[in-house]
Amino acid sequence: MVRMDRRGGIGIGLVLAGICSVQSGAAVAKLLFDYLDPAAVTWLRLGFASLILLAISRPRMRSWDRRTWRAVVLLGVALAGMNLLFYLAADRIPLALAVTCELVGPLVLALALSRRWVDALWVLLAGAGVAIIGAQSLTGALDAIGVLLAIAAGACWAGYIMSSHAVGELVPGVGGLTAAMCIAAIVTTPFGAVQAVEGVVAQPWLLLPALGVAILSSAIAYAFELAALRRIPPRVFGVLMSLEPVAAGVFALLIVGELIGGIEVVALGIVVAASIGVALTASRTPPVTPDTAPIVQQ
Repeated sequence: MVRMDRRGGIGIGLVLAGICSVQSGAAVAKLLFDYLDPAAVTWLRLGFASLILLAISRPRMRSWDRRTWRAVVLLGVALAGMNLLFYLAADRIPLALAVTCELVGPLVLALALSRRWVDALWVLLAGAGVAIIGAQSLTGALDAIGVLLAIAAGACWAGYIMSSHAVGELVPGVGGLTAAMCIAAIVTTPFGAVQAVEGVVAQPWLLLPALGVAILSSAIAYAFELAALRRIPPRVFGVLMSLEPVAAGVFALLIVGELIGGIEVVALGIVVAASIGVALTASRTPPVTPDTAPIVQQ
């Protein structure tokens, strides 16, 4: 049993604050979909996040070898896919359900890296939750393409976790993440740059909420999570991060006025329970360091 002291309590508070920051940013991004294409919002968010990270971290890229660059590029591509696919999904289905489906990616990754039957049971439970959501799409209650896009975003999230670990081992500090964020912005340029520029030229005020999304979903969340990982064990961190879909539902309701039905709430609860189960029954592993810890990027 993990003993929690004042330091641990602060860490839990930081994780919860980071979750609120990420999901409030996602809700604000969904509001922007009324004025900008989701791909345009993605490009603006990644572009602003890149500038913010460059302001606080200047990667020493001249010393990187081919192996390092390969890892950083893979991380950047995973970031781009995760953000773009998630926003495209959130434009079609409720935010809480998009986060719920996306969460399956890390759970399947946990199963792929495990040899224990209990992990397979948790993933099967999560699959049951997503199957309920999928059934809703088959009846026309949900957009089937939106569900598939969210699951694809989850696959990119799993790739992000793997590649962020590799980058963390090769590049100290946040230099690798900074370069990867810039690459992600470049990758999404063909999809969203033109629409973003046209939209901002027509309505310059859109720059402010777009900057807010980047600050809430990237800069603040990243700072809170790094600080939290210095204070609490990875297992506790994982359990708390399982609350992402719940937070998404709360902020979608408060900011967007978005409701989900009772069946969808049950499906969300099943996936959250599975995610908590994976974290609680995880085998003992070396602590996650701030340099190698994956952060949530939505």
